[in-house]
Amino acid sequence: MKSGRVRIIDIADELGVSTATVSNVIHGKTKKISDETVKRVQQLLEERQYIPSMAGILLAQNDSRIIGVVINDHEKYEGHTLEDQFICASVNALAKEIERAGKFLMLKVTDQWNEIPKFASMWNMEGMVLIGYCEKDYKKLREKMHIPFVVYEGYMESAGNLVNIKSDHFDGGVQAGRYLKSRGHRDVLCIADNNTCMDLERYTGLKSEIPDAELMVIPMEQEARNVFYKEHLEEIKKYTAVFAVSDHYAMDLIQFLKSAGLSVPEDMSVVGFDNVRECEKFIPALTTIKQENEQRAALAVKTLHQLRNGECRDTNLLLPVTLVERDSVREVKLHKD
Repeated sequence: MKSGRVRIIDIADELGVSTATVSNVIHGKTKKISDETVKRVQQLLEERQYIPSMAGILLAQNDSRIIGVVINDHEKYEGHTLEDQFICASVNALAKEIERAGKFLMLKVTDQWNEIPKFASMWNMEGMVLIGYCEKDYKKLREKMHIPFVVYEGYMESAGNLVNIKSDHFDGGVQAGRYLKSRGHRDVLCIADNNTCMDLERYTGLKSEIPDAELMVIPMEQEARNVFYKEHLEEIKKYTAVFAVSDHYAMDLIQFLKSAGLSVPEDMSVVGFDNVRECEKFIPALTTIKQENEQRAALAVKTLHQLRNGECRDTNLLLPVTLVERDSVREVKLHKD
């Protein structure tokens, strides 16, 4: 192989395949080529740093095979968006599904909605998955972008080239409430950083089972939240159980309770929402509501394909959630009147 720019013939000779095979892999024409050969060619193209040439070809095609995943850099993540447990799980599931579909994932984190159309256009994306934006942002994006996109947890009426995939948050609250009630809990507190959208649905579901359940809106920032808990500790101690709208807030509360000399579940039972990986390793292992990240990612990739082909009929998809029982909830004895 000569020094300098890598040629298609160099790749073909090294693998023992034809130049036509290598060229077809580069241009995405792989229907008549075995998966094993496609993988070998792609790996060697990367090893021999043929990626810049591949990128140029992909951008020039009508079907670039690039799926953009854009996440809102919300203030509640405090500059660590991709370290959030739920975001990590969502991106990991999407990466697997996009790879399985023979596509390329391109990731962006931004709190500026107007950067998204530029991002999509610059890389000639064939579709996008958007996570964490609000209704007004989606409406603007629908006007600015003509490529199909899938929204995680959108709160709007879907229309045009858009699909909204939601978990059944209300039923998650119902399941948490029903479980706590079955364990004898009647004095239940729900903690959330807002009282809208999915968090409100989770609280409303809880109240459908435990009508006297109360909502406490907590600060998003860690330091402010600790101060808040200290100021409201006596109020929190009036409850026998807490339903947190995320595992992050559930585990964060447990850590605070421990620092205040309380134990879980002996002094306070706690239920979370999401079922992130850390739940099992946490002490005590966290009872939580499981969201189906893998199923949602598979649906996202599938519906993007359907949108591109004009085959998508269901634009609002609702995924089931499941209670996962672990060690953070104890049974309490009901007092007879």
